[in-house]
Amino acid sequence: MSSSLQSLRVLNLRGNNLCKNDMEDLRCALVHMPVLEILDLADNPIQDEGIKSLIPWFVQTVEHVPLVNLILKNCDLSCSGASELLEVLLELKYPLTSLSLADNDLGSQIAPSLGDFLRSSIKSLDVRDISLGSSGFLELRINVPHIMNLVSINISENRGGIQAAEFLGELISKASELLTVHAGYNLMPPESLNIICSALKIAKGKLEHIDLMGNLKLCLADHASILAEFQHKGKPILLIPTSASQEAPYDDDP
Repeated sequence: MSSSLQSLRVLNLRGNNLCKNDMEDLRCALVHMPVLEILDLADNPIQDEGIKSLIPWFVQTVEHVPLVNLILKNCDLSCSGASELLEVLLELKYPLTSLSLADNDLGSQIAPSLGDFLRSSIKSLDVRDISLGSSGFLELRINVPHIMNLVSINISENRGGIQAAEFLGELISKASELLTVHAGYNLMPPESLNIICSALKIAKGKLEHIDLMGNLKLCLADHASILAEFQHKGKPILLIPTSASQEAPYDDDP
C-alpha cells in the first residue's frame, strides 16, 4: 500500500454519490490509514447499511487510530443506524471530539441515544435539521448528563418550540465548557427568552455566542435590556431577530 495512505490525516469524500455498497471497499481502505484524523462522508446516500458496514472499523481501530472528526451530514441515515453508531462509539469510549449528523431524518426517537452520547469525549455536535421536534427535545433534556465536554452544538431547524428553549436552558446550566450554540429556526415562542436568560444568569460557563435567528416570535421581547445584560468582550452573547421582517420565515412557520 502506498505511503500516501499511511500518512493520510484527512479523507474528504463529500458529495461523491457513494452508496451503501461502497462502504465495504472504504472499510478495507481505511485499515491502511493509521493516522486518519478527519473522515468526511457528507452528502453521500450511504444509508444505515453503509454506516453499519463501517462500525467494525471503529471497533478494530479504537486504540490506535486518532480519528477525532466524523462528518455524516445528509447521508440518508435513520434513527436505527445513527443510534447503533452512537452506542458503539460510547461503549468503546472512542476519542471522537466532533460529530455531524445534520440533515438526516432521525426523528425524536434518536434523543435518548444523543443524550447518552453527550457523556462521551464529544466537544462539537451538529444535529441541525434531524427532525427532533418538541418531543425529541423533551426526551433529550431528560437525558442530559451532569458533566459534559461540549464546546459547540448546533440544534437549528428542529422545530422544537418551547422544548428547544427548555433543553437549551438545561444545557447552559450543565455544560460548563460550552462556548457556541446555534439554535435558529426552532419556532420558539416569546417566553423562550426568559428560560434561556434565567439559565444564563445562574450559569458559570464561558458562553460567547447563542444564535437564535429565525425564531421570529422572539422579536416581541425587550431586546435592549437582554443584549446589554449578556455580553462577552463587549459584544452581545445572544443573536436574536429584532423584527419579523428581518428574514424570510422558516418553512414550517405558519
